[in-house]
Amino acid sequence: MILEMKNLTKSFKGSNSKSLVLEHINFNVNRRDFLCVVGPSGCGKSTLLKLIACFDKFDSGSILLNNKVVTAPQLNRIMVFQEFDQLFPWKTIVENIAFPIRVNNISMSKKESYEIAKKYISMVNLNNYENYYPHELSGGMKQRVAIARALAINPQILLMDEPFGSLDAQTRTTLQEMLIEIWEQTNITIIFVTHDIHEAILLSNKILVMDKNPGRVKKIIQNMLPRPRNPMQPGFSDIYYEVYNLL
Repeated sequence: MILEMKNLTKSFKGSNSKSLVLEHINFNVNRRDFLCVVGPSGCGKSTLLKLIACFDKFDSGSILLNNKVVTAPQLNRIMVFQEFDQLFPWKTIVENIAFPIRVNNISMSKKESYEIAKKYISMVNLNNYENYYPHELSGGMKQRVAIARALAINPQILLMDEPFGSLDAQTRTTLQEMLIEIWEQTNITIIFVTHDIHEAILLSNKILVMDKNPGRVKKIIQNMLPRPRNPMQPGFSDIYYEVYNLL
């Protein structure tokens, strides 16, 4: 087990009232899990990721990483957002990826950081684009760079908030396949928020289904379908309808 959520509760204060968003969230994530989180709009999926990243504070409960309470953002938990504009527009692709490497390894030379950056550029299949600027890339390519930059810091957990939600179907499929390859090749643990049940089944080894008003863990489904996966394979529709009925 790498991550443990214990009785996590979160509310937001309005001008006249207090809105309970998450209540008594309890679940564990094992090392190298690919956990997809699905649930109705407003159930607190994105809020949950922000709490794990410590970008926001919870009311009560605790989050443990490797059996230690986490209270602040750290490089062992890196987040990739849905928005395409996550990169520094004035830096090239290789510079964007090398920047956090050098910031966190101040003794490392520019050449060394670039070599590491190029390794991850290759991993996300963007060879020959290292000297491009973000405005010269498509949305899907920008997401590849954002993923490469996150991986280059070598986090234990990659938090992904609907990173493919704004992409066209073909690009989305390509990036899903790429992400699975990266997950299989590395020791990374992924927590991936999505509103798409098909995407959750294609990617995950576990699916966390949430309820809302307030957000709670309704069920965690083990996804043992053999890879590569497609919606026509035996068992796919069974998981789909189980998740659909829970939602």
